[in-house]
Amino acid sequence: MATPLKYLSHYSPDIQQQVSKLVKEDSLKAYLLAQFPEPHEITTDKALREYSLLIKQQYLRKSAPLSQVKYDDKIHIINNALGLHTYVSRVQGNKLKSKNEIRIGSMFKKAPEALLNMIVVHELAHLKEKDHNKAFYQLCQHMLPNYHQLELMTRIYLTELESNGNIY
Repeated sequence: MATPLKYLSHYSPDIQQQVSKLVKEDSLKAYLLAQFPEPHEITTDKALREYSLLIKQQYLRKSAPLSQVKYDDKIHIINNALGLHTYVSRVQGNKLKSKNEIRIGSMFKKAPEALLNMIVVHELAHLKEKDHNKAFYQLCQHMLPNYHQLELMTRIYLTELESNGNIY
């Protein structure tokens, strides 16, 4: 049997206990709705691309261009991830060209905008920092000052999603 708090396993026992209490009381959905009463309206690949490019333009103007941004139904199942940043390098003549793609799990089509924002910021940060190191998380916090709080809320949201389905 999978642990009900598998998304929160690396958080403190205090946080796990608080979330576990909400799960047992069947009030996790109400807690999330109080935090995020409305889902976002970025439901198409085109809208997601525009949303991502606005954030990229604001914080990562000089980074490599994005060739594709889209929702992907298979991400969570196959890669056990929420989003993916991929890049392919190709030789064209005497130059090395790379294409950057961002794919966001389709489960975020009906999520709160703040959580989608966190996932997009995370994947955009991979344009500059490939690894999850100190510089990577500093860049995430630069783009989204409450990044770590939203990452926790995303994990709580995923816990509710897995237990009871979408909150909206």
